[in-house]
Order: sequence, then C-alpha cells, then structure tokens
Amino acid sequence: MEALGRHVLAEIYGCDFAVLNDLEKVREVLVQAALKAGAEVREVALHRFSPQGISGVVVISESHLAIHTWPELGYAALDVFTCGDRVNPWTACNYVVEKFKAKDITATEMKRGMFPAEKKAAG
Repeated sequence: MEALGRHVLAEIYGCDFAVLNDLEKVREVLVQAALKAGAEVREVALHRFSPQGISGVVVISESHLAIHTWPELGYAALDVFTCGDRVNPWTACNYVVEKFKAKDITATEMKRGMFPAEKKAAG
C-alpha cells in the first residue's frame, strides 16, 4: 500500500500569547514553515477573532497547513497535510512549534489516500 499524502495533527501547548494573537506573525510563521518544508505556497487566508484567536489556512501546491489558536490558553491546533514525498510535514510542524515558543506538543501522523501501488501508478 502506498499513501497519497501525510497528515500531521499537532496539539501545541504553552505557546506565547502575543504570537498566537498576532495575525501577521501567525501568517509569517505558517508561510515560512511551508517554505522551509519545501512546499510551494499558493494562497493564505487567516482571520483574527475578537477578543482573541486566529484561524486560517495556507494552501500549498502539495495540500495545506491549517491553524486554530486559543491565545488565552496558550494553545494551537495545527494540521499539516502534504501530498507526494517531496515535502516533509514534520519540518513545517517543528518550525511552527519553535516560533510559537511552545512548551509541549503532542502530534501524530496519518497516512492519507492508501492505495495498492499499482492502483496509484495507474491513477
């Protein structure tokens, strides 16, 4: 069986409030994370909530990075989904963790789109 993509789901704790609540900083961190992982950024859509919190997505040629922040809890939920084998989602995830000044993280990787090798090659 071969996977079409890899999807890292990260729970990021103990993050810096100021970073998690700064729309431009979150944008910069996510775009840089994608680029450092070797992805090609296509579009960025983020929204800042009142009184705090940011949600959004960075669309990459290889899939996406999605974020939801709770600055008051020092928490961020991060998804990094990459298709193919050129972009490593862990590189992007680890960069975000570093820039958010996180104290703890739990993360898991799921293989997405599992197909027999011959089916994937024919598709």
